[in-house]
Amino acid sequence: MKNKILSIAALATLLGACAAPQEKAQEQTAINDSNTPLHLMQPDYNTPYGVGSVEEVKSHMDRVLNYLESCTPARVVNKKTGETITDYANMGDDAQLERGTFRLASYEWGVTYSAMLAAAEATGDKAYMDYVTKRFNFLAEVAPYFKEIHEKKGRIDGQMRQILDPHALDDAGAMCAAMVKAQLKDPSMKLTPLIENYINYIMNGEYRLADGTFARTRPFYNTLWLDDMFMGIPPVAWYSVIAGEEQSRYQAEAVRQVLQFAERMWVPEKKLFRHGWVESMEDHPAFHWGRANGWAILTICEVLDVLPENYPKRAEIMALYREHVRGLAALQSGEGLWHQLLDRNDSYLETSATAIYAYCIAHGINKGWLDAMTYGPVALLAWHGVTTQIDEQGQVGGTCVGTGMAFDPAFYYYRPVHKMAAHGYGPVIWAGAEIINLLKNQHPKMNDSAVQFYRTEQKTNRAIFHEGNVDKLIL
Repeated sequence: MKNKILSIAALATLLGACAAPQEKAQEQTAINDSNTPLHLMQPDYNTPYGVGSVEEVKSHMDRVLNYLESCTPARVVNKKTGETITDYANMGDDAQLERGTFRLASYEWGVTYSAMLAAAEATGDKAYMDYVTKRFNFLAEVAPYFKEIHEKKGRIDGQMRQILDPHALDDAGAMCAAMVKAQLKDPSMKLTPLIENYINYIMNGEYRLADGTFARTRPFYNTLWLDDMFMGIPPVAWYSVIAGEEQSRYQAEAVRQVLQFAERMWVPEKKLFRHGWVESMEDHPAFHWGRANGWAILTICEVLDVLPENYPKRAEIMALYREHVRGLAALQSGEGLWHQLLDRNDSYLETSATAIYAYCIAHGINKGWLDAMTYGPVALLAWHGVTTQIDEQGQVGGTCVGTGMAFDPAFYYYRPVHKMAAHGYGPVIWAGAEIINLLKNQHPKMNDSAVQFYRTEQKTNRAIFHEGNVDKLIL
């Protein structure tokens, strides 16, 4: 800690007391144990520390929104000439979505759309909803024309192929869930054909284990990826909201998938999930990759949001959520971020996982699933850590790029990070939205230099105070 010089008058002001009148000009006095309560000195935090404000949170979110608005156009162009196409009925084989900085229909952008919808609700700022409606309406409008080309020619722009002919949960799941949410918020949107196409693939086209658990055949036959909890389960859960008479079928499938993933991938002694599970392995290595654990806890939040309070086995999923939060909270770094491999603190600090945890923990507090006194400071510190990775342009740094599966630590330790990794943007917006809700709905307050969450508002500006007796002076 740097040496600091405090005036006695300044210190007295900090304590809410009045300095004694002095005849001479105030002198600077070197601090010591006799003249200064050293516990009130300000630490040299690397990460911002404190409560913050709704306005500050939104300013970070707005920078990200403005950046994304500028670099994700919603247009069809001729891939050879670059000319914009507006006559979709006659656009021809060379038509493609304009290549912006990020793809409009990737799973990362499905997360981003869900985040924008949450941000619109939390902030009341129409710009976040407009970001979604502009792009979803565009995709819904052009899809039939690309489908016609695909049926006639057998080939199509790769980004539109993911929408019209998904080959993996990555192609379908996050986009499907976001579209269901958007359709619920704005029934005038014409997203039903796209939603139905996605959910048909998820329910009937995805590879599964013998017991029906979503699976892959890479890197080995019958492999479970923790990522696929998020890519497959939330769309099923959200589709139940619009499924009418089949609601119970989709609710049951979402619950079944959560519990079957947990049966194989939950590591109870760590209170964390392993990233991968291979059916043919005798022993199952446990590498607790940060973002994959993020996908898992985000999935659980999404399912809990949809299920009725009295739904069978909801309590079991809630217990899993709370245990996961306990495991995560114990591993948060002093900078607010979590490590790439959660239980290995010599691996690097990673942004996207931290942002997901900030959202999921704050969301749990706001929904009454978690105690604000215990976990509010965890969520706020996570958010402050995330803000250190948002630059002035609105780009998000410190995010691990797309990551496969491995069974050795070096693979995870040395995965690159990059500001163009799309995985960071949605989680940052989503975290900010829920932190705004946290600040609006809860009662955080600085007390004795620490962030505390109270059951009721503490109406004092004192640096140190007793709960419920804020006027009692502490020296």
